[in-house]
This record gives sequence, C-alpha cells and structure tokens, in this order.
Amino acid sequence: MHDSSNPEWADTAMLDIMSVDELTELGTGDVAYIKPIKARDLKEMFPDVPPLQDNMTLYALLNADGTPILLADSREAAVANAFEAELEMAALH
Repeated sequence: MHDSSNPEWADTAMLDIMSVDELTELGTGDVAYIKPIKARDLKEMFPDVPPLQDNMTLYALLNADGTPILLADSREAAVANAFEAELEMAALH
C-alpha cells in the first residue's frame, strides 16, 4: 500500500496532472490484483485471521490501492470472486 502523505512513489510529471490523492484513488473499486501470501504473513493484512500453518500459501485479492478484499485458499477462488465483483484484474510482475 502506498503512503499518500509521501509522494515519492508518484511520478512527478503525473503530479502536474493529478494530485497525490487522485493518483492513490486511481483504480480503487475497479481494479484488483491477486497476491500469494504465506499464512505467517497474514496478521498484518487480515488481523482477524485464525491461526494457520505458517507455511500454508493463501491468495489475497487486493484492491488497486493494496487494501485487502478477501482471502482465498486457491488462486481460482480469488479470481472467481474478482470476476463476480466485476473487478478488472491487474498483473503483478
């Protein structure tokens, strides 16, 4: 997730066109991505998650700004939920 109070992540040329807040909101609610995540790293994103095996891999569906939408036990389930919510999927590299 980006810190909107710290515009270092933003291209300064874009700041002439859009504010940092506008850039931060870009795609929110319309664009999402899926990130594989180990169970041991879940507490930061999903504080209410019950204890799981630390080496278990789960799949987080995240909003364009990095806020979590849901947690799934398979990539296919996360994709299906994104499709159902009519979210445009972005690829991470």
